[in-house]
Amino acid sequence: MKHWDRRIVILGRLQAKPLLIGQLLCALALAGLIARQARGSSALEIVGSILFGNLLVTAGIAAAAFGLNHFHRMWRRRERWIFHDGAKLHSGGASWPLPLIRDVVIARNELGIASLRLVVDDDSEVTRELVKLYLLADRPEAVRQSVLFAVGGLRGFPGGSAMN
Repeated sequence: MKHWDRRIVILGRLQAKPLLIGQLLCALALAGLIARQARGSSALEIVGSILFGNLLVTAGIAAAAFGLNHFHRMWRRRERWIFHDGAKLHSGGASWPLPLIRDVVIARNELGIASLRLVVDDDSEVTRELVKLYLLADRPEAVRQSVLFAVGGLRGFPGGSAMN
């Protein structure tokens, strides 16, 4: 971490097991589909049958290759933490100023994959993805509350507190 002059508070940890399993499953699917599709006696015939053989299997090969690429990119980001340094909230390569964060919500994308998303007060209606839920080693509600507590502590009164 590059913030040696500031105190860093870790809010959430990421896990790597789902990414490893995703890579393994995509690699097995890719190898199986290529082995099923590859027919011929020369290299040119084999490549031709893989690319122009059964189009459904070729589409499966492309999907497995895309999945392997996606899980590998996520694997490279597995050691990143969700943390704040008193001024900004950091997750992966992105950061947001703490005073602009209004809320943290759990939302699903078009494929049904749930993620923690930030509601940022920057005059846009779009929420920012903090982390996908399957990557969290901690409970999502605990990470949500810790982010809201950090934001509330910056404003002078923790947002999660209640007065009687």
